[in-house]
Amino acid sequence: MGQAAAFLRLVRAARVFARHDALIPPELRDQVPWSARFGAGLLKLTTFGGARREGAIGQRFVAALGELGPSYVKLGQFLATRPDIVGKQLASDLTALQDRMPPFPLEAAKASVAEELGRPADDIFERFSEPLAAASIAQVHRAKARGIEGDVAVKVLRPNIETRFRRDLESFYLAARIAERLAPASRRLRPVAFVDTLAASVKEEMDLRMEASAAAELAERTKADPGFRVPRIAWELTAKRVMTSEWVDAMPLRDAALLKAKGFDTHRLATAVIQNFLTQALRDGFFHADMHQGNLFVDAKGDLVVVDFGIMGRLDPVMRRFMADVLYGFLQRDYKAIAEAHFAVGIVAPDRSVDAFAQALRAVGERVFGRPAREISMARLLQQLFEITDMFGMEMQPQLVWLQKTMVVVEGVARDLDPDHNIWESSRPVVERWMRETLSPEARLRGAAEGLGDFGRTLQTIIREAGHAAANLAQSGVRLHPDSAMMIADEEVRRTRHTRIAIWIGALALLVVALRALF
Repeated sequence: MGQAAAFLRLVRAARVFARHDALIPPELRDQVPWSARFGAGLLKLTTFGGARREGAIGQRFVAALGELGPSYVKLGQFLATRPDIVGKQLASDLTALQDRMPPFPLEAAKASVAEELGRPADDIFERFSEPLAAASIAQVHRAKARGIEGDVAVKVLRPNIETRFRRDLESFYLAARIAERLAPASRRLRPVAFVDTLAASVKEEMDLRMEASAAAELAERTKADPGFRVPRIAWELTAKRVMTSEWVDAMPLRDAALLKAKGFDTHRLATAVIQNFLTQALRDGFFHADMHQGNLFVDAKGDLVVVDFGIMGRLDPVMRRFMADVLYGFLQRDYKAIAEAHFAVGIVAPDRSVDAFAQALRAVGERVFGRPAREISMARLLQQLFEITDMFGMEMQPQLVWLQKTMVVVEGVARDLDPDHNIWESSRPVVERWMRETLSPEARLRGAAEGLGDFGRTLQTIIREAGHAAANLAQSGVRLHPDSAMMIADEEVRRTRHTRIAIWIGALALLVVALRALF
């Protein structure tokens, strides 16, 4: 019954896409097998009124997703990060997908608050407003909590949203399996694995404690950054389906003309948006990945305030260093250094030519520099960089896709605030400072000390476990074959290359101690 219901929901969704002429767009009809065209034609006949062909493919696709509701809006936002699946143009169009939905009733929100926090909402709050903003998963209310100074923002999940997403995810899985079975070429894109990733992301977003934790982590990492702040979380009024935070009395960065009229320096704000994003990505490896105008505010002091922490990005140390090397290389127009950075982290096939790759990078970089400031785009450069690296056998890194997609949004915000803003000049101080701090003798010594500490801790652990193993072997009378010790060592080597020496010493220690205990 579950599969049948999922199939019927999939058919209903397909009809909506057909009505918007987005199921198999006429522009792509020649690229689709006749059987699929025939099926799409039958579906269109059942839409009563024919297709509403309005705008380009991406616009029609976005309209269909919006009509289908929260789960499909999230699907569209996720597809925007995967140009390898939907193509560059559609992925770009999907970035405009607005996560705005009709609000649900105030009483339903209060009932959810009472259930989650264990007390009636009127006992917790002196005031509780009508919804002020409603998205696909939750909506926000302004309230005055008893015992807390100032107003708070209360975010409440939509009623039964978990059930709705679970059902729609069943349909997405079914569509992915059908695609893998009927279109073997699609297996390269791993559609089922894509839905797995979407499901994990949505599951995390629907636990508001995770969002609260992300906000607290970002606040901790950026507490010393001037001109930037994160609203405080009221943990005592936060649960799985309810999150309460400090209310932000600030203006959104939507209207540059209004901001100027209020006396704000829009050029400085544009610079702050770019530099804070890059600082989070390079220095901390943890960045807000949804920095559009609706989530960015400026307070009376001129400080940048960010809200909504449902989508965050992470870069591991290797990718942070790689991105810094790439950006710094482009700033210096040192294409050989950029090429070497790609080969150093192993994301370009080692049998390719470094010099040939550097030449391809020059073709990307030189088209950017020397142009007017309004035409220089770091996000576009990164996109072209990924296209070039694909030619050289690079496997796409999800971390870098999130970074590039966020950069598109951040650049858009900066350009709306200041159309002639020079993105590269705003970025330069952050990149150069990070490079100095990372490559300085003090930083190298610090890294070496951390490596020695890891080595010592690993060695202590292995020796301790070796002692336990020897004692157990002595009691049981079982002999430890030398090959067993070597297998243990081999397994440990695969876990981390940074502790390879310690592992081999530990394996030998295990062998010696065990042999002494048994003989």
